[in-house]
Formats: sequence, structure tokens, C-alpha cells
Amino acid sequence: MPARTETRLSDTLLHWYDRHHRELPWRVTPREREAGKRAEPYHVWLSEVMLQQTTVQAVKPYFRKFLNTWPSVTDLAAAPVDDVMAAWAGLGYYARARNLKKCAEAVAAEHAGRFPDTEDGLRSLPGIGDYTAAAVAAIAFDRPAAVMDGNVERVISRLYAIDSPLPGSKPQMKAKVRELTPTERPGDFAQAMMDLGATICTPKRPACALCPFRGDCLALATDEPERFPVKAAKKEKPVRQGAAFVAVSSDGAVLLRRRPTSGLLGGMSEVPTTDWTSRMDGGTTADHAPFAADWQTCGVVSHVFTHFELRLTVFRTRTDEPAAVAGWWEPVETLEAQALPTVMKKVIVQAIPLAFKSI
Repeated sequence: MPARTETRLSDTLLHWYDRHHRELPWRVTPREREAGKRAEPYHVWLSEVMLQQTTVQAVKPYFRKFLNTWPSVTDLAAAPVDDVMAAWAGLGYYARARNLKKCAEAVAAEHAGRFPDTEDGLRSLPGIGDYTAAAVAAIAFDRPAAVMDGNVERVISRLYAIDSPLPGSKPQMKAKVRELTPTERPGDFAQAMMDLGATICTPKRPACALCPFRGDCLALATDEPERFPVKAAKKEKPVRQGAAFVAVSSDGAVLLRRRPTSGLLGGMSEVPTTDWTSRMDGGTTADHAPFAADWQTCGVVSHVFTHFELRLTVFRTRTDEPAAVAGWWEPVETLEAQALPTVMKKVIVQAIPLAFKSI
């Protein structure tokens, strides 16, 4: 498309966004922007990290909870890491929480509590990659950065009918995003592209009749928008096996321990389990329990991670004298406050059905 067409498309999308933008707790609306309000870099960064691999609806309460607990990046930097991990529990992909804390510490210690205002400066921070750097630079600092998430990929692939499969087509898509991104209101443009993909240009049954790009969309012209983006064939996820052991004291406390800080679910709380990994099965019988006791089977729980499925056989025992196990007894009433990943909550509920209010 000639440059003037790209400019027209950008203008068209911004006009659509002014009328149809989503109201999100971390966002400055076009009307607020006209009144002089600017996006808070801390809010933009926090929301973008949370939104990776997570839905908007799931993120909203976590975002509010984090801001209520740590109103500024320096507050987050000073927080105990265990508190941050506990507040993150349930959002998944826990390396994000560890990197969140490291990044906050770097901003506080090395940048006097102010985020760098360029993509290069943002990429220099722990845990910030190309996407997050571009999103924060555009939305918080009005830098004309090419922001491309899954929603934007879908819009671009359909608009230009890009036949090359993902992930190999990402550079081609990003080049198109860069051509479209205006120098004026680049942050609003980035958010408009995200909103268009989330609300109109959806994976299934896109509302093409309502799309501001409908007259230019090459996929719509061939009547097959749902074919895009083209994706490489998925590999079947391997299934890993293991066992989990829920020890309950006479007063109802549960034995927990801390996972190693590195690796999957690093630094999170858990009940004792066998040594399963994404590449290796762990033991699945009571013979692998952390100490001798009358272990009773309670069934099997399944949890799907990014690259594999985990199936844990759950065992339960009641005891007040476990053998020496590095850990602590946590009252069932305060389990909700612990940094327990979803898979561990599933395990505990399998053994103690009313342990959590919701799961």
C-alpha cells in the first residue's frame, strides 16, 4: 500500500478508537488525554507484564490489588519478594512475578524511580523484552514504536492476507505495523490495534461489518478472514506424571514448603511433591512420600503448562509429627494468602475440598 494509504488507515483506526475504545483501569482514554492527562509508566508496565498470556478480565483485579498494595514502582521495589509472589498467585507464568520485582528494583535503584522513556532504555531493564519495551515506550511516552501482540498479529495478518505461518511471519508483520504506526498518538494507535483485535477482529466469527478496515482488508476480500493468521502445526504436548503429598495436622494446618527460586514455579509455595519436571516424570506412589505415614490416595489432578501437561497423584495423611522436612505448617484459613500456584491449589482441594473459597 502507498504511504498515503497507511496514513489513511491509521487515521481511520484512531477515529474508530476515539468512539469505541475499551475502558480499562490502567488506560488513559482519548478524552482524558485531550484534557492533559498522561499515562503513568508504572501502570502501563505493570498491566503489560500481567497481560502476557493472561486475559484482560483476569488481570483487572490483580492490577487493582497491586496498585492498592504498592502504589508506586518504588513501593513495589521495597516489598518482600514473598509478598509479591503471594499477590501474583493465580496469574500463572511465575517467572513474570520474579522479573517484575527485579525490574522494579532496577528502576528504583538505577533510575531514581523513573522508567526510561525509550525502547532501548526499557529493554535494558530485567524482564522487559521487545514487546513490553515497545508498548511502554508508545503508550507511556508517545514514542512511535511498533507494538505487536497476538491481537495485532491477527489484525495485520488479515489486513494484508499474510500467508506465511507464524512464528516465521512475525518480522513481516512487525514491518507492516511499523509502517502503519503514526508519529502522532502512537500510544493510542497501539491500543486501538489491540482493541480492534480483541473486540472486532476476533479469532472466530470476526465482526467484519463493523471493522474500520473492512474496505481495505485483503482477507475479507477473499471471504476467509478466519484462515488468518496462518499457524504452523502444533506439536502434541507431552504428559508428565508425579505425586503430591498433603499432610494435615490435627488442628487443620497443611504442610508447605518453598520451591527453589530458579526453574518452573520458582520461589512459589507447594505441598511436597516428587521430582517431576517438564522433561521427566517423578515418582507416583506413596513410596516416594517425604516421610513415613499412613498415606491415602485422593485421586489425580491435571494441570496444563505451556509446554506439557502434568498429572499428579494426590496422597493425604493426618499427622502431627512428620519427619524432618524443610517447610512449615500453614493454617487452612490462611492458605489463600500463600504464594500457591494454581496446580498446588488443585492438589490441596483434591485432598481438602473446602480449603479455598474459589478455584
